[in-house]
Amino acid sequence: MSLHIKNGHLIDPANRIDEQRDLYIDDAGFVVASGQAPENFIPTHSIDAATKVVCPGLVDLRARTREPGLEHKATMASEVRAAVNAGITTLCCPPDTHPPIDTPAMAQMIQQRAWRYGLAFVHPLGALTRNLEGQLLTDMAALDEAGCVGFSNALHAITDTMVLRHAMEYAAGFDFTVFLHSEDPYLHGSGCVHEGEISTRLGLPGIPEAAETVAVGRDLALIEQTGVRAHFCQLSSARALSMVTAAQKSGLPVTVDVTAHHLHLSEHDVGIFDSQCHVRPPLRSQKDRDGLRQCIKDGIITAICSDHQPHEPDAKLAPFSLSEPGISGLETLLPLTLKLVDDRLLPLSQAIALLTQGPANILGIDAGHLGVGTTADVCIFDPDADWDFTEADIHSRGHNTPFLGWRFRGKVTHTLVGGRLVFEEGEEH
Repeated sequence: MSLHIKNGHLIDPANRIDEQRDLYIDDAGFVVASGQAPENFIPTHSIDAATKVVCPGLVDLRARTREPGLEHKATMASEVRAAVNAGITTLCCPPDTHPPIDTPAMAQMIQQRAWRYGLAFVHPLGALTRNLEGQLLTDMAALDEAGCVGFSNALHAITDTMVLRHAMEYAAGFDFTVFLHSEDPYLHGSGCVHEGEISTRLGLPGIPEAAETVAVGRDLALIEQTGVRAHFCQLSSARALSMVTAAQKSGLPVTVDVTAHHLHLSEHDVGIFDSQCHVRPPLRSQKDRDGLRQCIKDGIITAICSDHQPHEPDAKLAPFSLSEPGISGLETLLPLTLKLVDDRLLPLSQAIALLTQGPANILGIDAGHLGVGTTADVCIFDPDADWDFTEADIHSRGHNTPFLGWRFRGKVTHTLVGGRLVFEEGEEH
């Protein structure tokens, strides 16, 4: 179908558009114009977006669909459906599936399974080392040809610094991006919360800030040595971010993201052993949370992601230290980011950029914008809709979230993927 989205407030940070403007999409699913209709363009359908914001489909830098290997937690079908219901049209899948994404066949299978549903696009990250064991390098060139948009060892630390150096040199030679989860496994140990006031009061093993800063320091030294383009994933401490900020100012090719929940929660939200707040890296101090928010305001952080990790109910019913870390975060990615606008931390256009242009640029994909000729991946949301987040709003198979009962403002009403309407509030597609 050809489509006319009319009367909406179009926000497209990549093209510096922030005004009321109509959007025109042809029957092949591409944007053909914004503002004035093209000559002889007769749409077959229209969407009245009056009082709503029209923006590029959201790009989530890190979301686990749990397929293959952990289908008892979630499936590709359930999670791409949940994604488009949340306005997310592109997901980036870490390589720690079962088996890992360390061969071209695995990378192709992930993409083919996503294409089967015709909903959100799923771009895989390839493993840096075989079976994520931190010993032998993967064939990154072959993985890149198979569709991987970058390389990571996910949460599996590469303890042999020479192996990590060789991995970075390999990636630098092909201009690949390395995605780093900086965490010293020995300082992390058996910890499950931030080492501080709350860990002491609850008697839980703590994870010191140094577990992150020590690893970031090592990674920055290797980035400077090898010249690799690197992205730091989900940093949680203000000190680590200050180190990355200094590296950016010195000219190192590094970017950084944070998770939405680290911008709103701190160690104090663990309360009395609330396992829904068991995440990795852990919720840090309020000072750290405020430091992350300041870096968002200063433009140091390039993207906000969900770090979506759906779990079955039993995974969170164990004692805190034995429960599985992670939050089901697709449905709260946009609302939590819009909450930063309500808190006067960011203008709306900058908040949208952190969910569209920023992550798309990190991945190096043609997404996150609505320029003429681009695929029409579109999110339409009502910025003034007030609503309470309940389990009925969760379309993911994982209902593990600490945000149930929170009051949000801003709700997705329509999502288009390739010009096709895949979600409409109150309708089944």
